[in-house]
Amino acid sequence: MDLHKFLQQAGLDPIKVALSSVGQLYKMPEQDLLDFKCSLVFESFKFHYNNNDFYRVSCDKKGITPDILSSSKDLIKIPLIPIELFKANDSYKLLSKSLNTIELEMRSTGTSGIPSVSRRCDETVDNAIFGIYGMYREFLKISKGAGLYLCPSTEEIPEMGMIKALNLLAGLLDTHKFMVKNETFSPEESLEQLENWDNKFDRHIIGPPFLINRFIRFLKATNTKVKLDKSSLVITLGGWKRFSGEMLSRNEFNQECMEYLGVKEGQIRDIYALVESNVVAIDDENGVKHVSPYIHFSVRDPKNLDKEVPEGEIGQLAILDPLSCSTPGFILTEDLVRLLPKTEEDKRNGQRMQYIMRLPESKEFGCCAVNLDKRLDVLEEENQHASACPVVA
Repeated sequence: MDLHKFLQQAGLDPIKVALSSVGQLYKMPEQDLLDFKCSLVFESFKFHYNNNDFYRVSCDKKGITPDILSSSKDLIKIPLIPIELFKANDSYKLLSKSLNTIELEMRSTGTSGIPSVSRRCDETVDNAIFGIYGMYREFLKISKGAGLYLCPSTEEIPEMGMIKALNLLAGLLDTHKFMVKNETFSPEESLEQLENWDNKFDRHIIGPPFLINRFIRFLKATNTKVKLDKSSLVITLGGWKRFSGEMLSRNEFNQECMEYLGVKEGQIRDIYALVESNVVAIDDENGVKHVSPYIHFSVRDPKNLDKEVPEGEIGQLAILDPLSCSTPGFILTEDLVRLLPKTEEDKRNGQRMQYIMRLPESKEFGCCAVNLDKRLDVLEEENQHASACPVVA
């Protein structure tokens, strides 16, 4: 029997079952997992088609209705929402539910300064939180320790999606500290905090790559080397491109983390996420990003978006996210990625991805971390006499 129908007949929500079964989904045979994902996506498409006038018009123009979707070959037919529409003044038109059902608004602002607004109803918030925690437990296995957050707190920037997602990790830790306060970062205080936690907790460093890179540059400049713990993780979330356009090298970043933070490469974990979607793709111990098993990535030919590129080739990412109830989760991003083949040592099924870069013609690059990077640099230039952060990344 079809798993989706079986769960429904048993009175269970297939999405909720999927969110609580991350490890089991990764163990399903590839075709079974794909079929299950398809059933979730098709059910989501049907809901948004029936409840969203703006989206239904787009579907009808292309002749796409719920009744013509039946197999994984039909996934490519689902009309996509260009991600820039989340920045439009009338982005409320994307809603499949009324505005008064919206529980949470999250924002991400890159170099354009125009915020991308993602609105989530209570059901979508439930799905997002369950989904993020499920992926955190599957790949990070954190349940204790101390978190050195090299970023502002949600108290300072409550609407920033990146901070919101990272802050969820705090609930799994024994203690944590946010080291960016009033747009000021002190690497000296960060180092002192790590030393205070030594021999008391497993110490994790969490934040966007550029801020962790700033901390490492301070360690280099002062000829200081830290030895984190065997269970410590360095967890990054956010773009690898600075506001200046400089691209941080992941390989160099890893090498410097190993040298100055005393970790092994398998302890460095990067997360790919978008404020407009509920997907999180997290590095495993071998540095391979795994896509949430209930969300489907379709990698398109940028010159012909109705065509997918073969596995291993670079293309434009389309996300099919059935967790989103407030807006259609079928998003055409401006990111170039490639899907990776499964290796012999990889015990998980499902999709694996590698982020490459933003589309060259993209109007902006980066996420909310880019704006934070810029604000910190401006503040440092205005306060060069202060001791906030003498080393600029």
